[in-house]
Amino acid sequence: MDLKATSKFLGHLGIVAGVYDELGIAKVIDACLPKNRVHRLDNGDVLKGLILNGAGFNERRLYLFSKYFEDLPVERLFGEGVGASDFSDDVIGRFLDSVHDYGSTGLFNTLMLDMMKRVPLGTRLLHVDTTSFSVYGEYEDEEDGKMFELNIGHPKDGRWDLNRFVLSIVSNQHGIPLYMKALSGNTSDKKTLIETVEYVRSSLSFDEPVYYVADSSFYSGENLGRVGAHTFWVSRVPGTIEEADVLLDASVVLTPMADARYSFYETTSSYGGILQKWVLYRSVDMQARMEKTYVKNLEKEVKEAGTSLKQVIGTEYYCRADALQAADKWLNGYPRLEFECLDVEVVSKRKDGMRGRPRNGEELRQYHKIKATLRVKDTVIATEKETLGRFILATNDVELSAETLLEYYKGQGSVERGFRFLKDKSFRVSEVFLKKPERIEALAMVMVLTLFVYSYAELKLRKQLEKEGRTVTSQLGKPTKKPTLKWIFYKFDNIIVIKLERDKNVQVGVCNMKDELWTIVKLLGSSCENYYL
Repeated sequence: MDLKATSKFLGHLGIVAGVYDELGIAKVIDACLPKNRVHRLDNGDVLKGLILNGAGFNERRLYLFSKYFEDLPVERLFGEGVGASDFSDDVIGRFLDSVHDYGSTGLFNTLMLDMMKRVPLGTRLLHVDTTSFSVYGEYEDEEDGKMFELNIGHPKDGRWDLNRFVLSIVSNQHGIPLYMKALSGNTSDKKTLIETVEYVRSSLSFDEPVYYVADSSFYSGENLGRVGAHTFWVSRVPGTIEEADVLLDASVVLTPMADARYSFYETTSSYGGILQKWVLYRSVDMQARMEKTYVKNLEKEVKEAGTSLKQVIGTEYYCRADALQAADKWLNGYPRLEFECLDVEVVSKRKDGMRGRPRNGEELRQYHKIKATLRVKDTVIATEKETLGRFILATNDVELSAETLLEYYKGQGSVERGFRFLKDKSFRVSEVFLKKPERIEALAMVMVLTLFVYSYAELKLRKQLEKEGRTVTSQLGKPTKKPTLKWIFYKFDNIIVIKLERDKNVQVGVCNMKDELWTIVKLLGSSCENYYL
C-alpha cells in the first residue's frame, strides 16, 4: 500500500479566517452582493480570499491570485470542494466590479453599521486623515467628471510621473477603520476632510459623544463653520494663520504637564467665528530635534553671509555715509547676525588706474571701503531656540483639559499606522494592473477592510491577554500584553497542514502548534481555534 503525504501552509491565515467568520462579514456581503453567476464561490468567499491574500504579507500580485492558493489548505479555509482554481482572475475581477456597482463606500458603511451592533469597537475618538497611492500601467479611458479618477496629484512619494488616487479614512482610537472613501488623485485635503466628517456624522450613529480629530489641513474658517458648534473636534492649528504665528513666538509662561516632556499655555480664540480653546504646547523631544536642524541652518547662514559680505567689502563707495548705508542695508537681510566691528577706511588710488608708487605731485582719487566682521546675535538665537518645539492644538470643547486635548490628538498616530499597513507589501496596489480604475476603487475598500480585520484581531487579543492576566513573548524575548498582530503572525510561520492518504484512508492534522500558539488562538475565540484543531 502506497502512502501519499502532502503539506500545505496554514500559518496565521487561520487567525485571519477565524476573525473574518466571527465578524459575520460574508453574511453581509452575500446579502448585498448576491451571486448572479454559475460559480462555486459566493462573493463573501471571494472577499475572504482577497483579505487572506492582503493579510498574508506574501508579496503576490493580484494577477497571480489563483497561484497564491495552490500552496494553502483551501478546503480547510473555505469548505469542502473549493480549490485554488476557483479564485481565477475573472472571478476576482467580476467581484470588484460588483463592489464598484454597489458603491464601495456604501458597502463598507453597511458592514460597519452591522458590526457596530454586534462587537465592541470603541468610538470615542474618530481620527480623520488621507493618504495617496501611486499606480503603474495604462488604464482604460474614463469620461471626465467621474467621482473617482486616476490622475496626477500631489505625490508624497516624489513620483510626479505616476497617476494616483487618494484614500480617506476615519479610524477610532484603536486604529480600527470605520469609514473609507477612494477619491481622485488631485483631491484637496481641505475639502476631503470636512466632507468626510459631514458624511460620517450623517451616516453613522454613536452611543456616546465623539471627537473628530484631524491635522492642520482640516483647520480653516470655512470648515469650522460647516462643522458647527454641536460636533466636537480637535485639530492642529497651522502656523500660517497670523494669530497662531503670533502665539507661537509669544513670550508666555508655560505650565509643566504630568508628562515632563510637555508644557503648555492656554488661551481662547474666535477664529472662523467659533469660540474655541487654543493650547500652546512645547515638546522637549520636538525641541531637541528642531534645535539640531536650527543649528545646522544657522551655520549654513553664517557661512553664506561671510561669502556675501566679501562682495560688500570689495565695493568702492563715494563717501563714508554711502558705505555705512550699504552695510546697514546688507545686514537687514540677516536678522540673526550683527557686526562685531564695523569701520570705514579711506583709500587713495591713482586716477589712471596704474599700479605702483604715484609720482610726486600726482593727484590721487579717494574712495571708501568697509571693514567689518560678523557674529551671531546671542539674544535673538536664545529667543528663537526658546520657541522651538512649539505647536498649537484647538478644540471647540472649551471644557477639555490641556492634558486630555493632547492625549486625543496624539492618537492621530493610529490612522498613520493604518496607512503604513496599507502601504506594506501586502497588496502591492502600486504595482497592480487591474485594467479599470473602477476596480482600483473597489480594491481600496478591500484594503481598508483587511486593515479592519487586522486591527480588530490585535485589539481583541490584547484585551483578552489583559483580562486573563496572560502574556506572550515579544521580539526581545520578554513577556508582553500588547503584542503587534504582525509579530503574532510571525509566530505562526511554521504551522502547516499535513494530509496522509493510504488507499481510502485519509488523515489530516495541523503540525508545529506549540503551547503559546494554542493559548493565542483560544484567546481569540472558537472561530479561530477551529482552523487549527
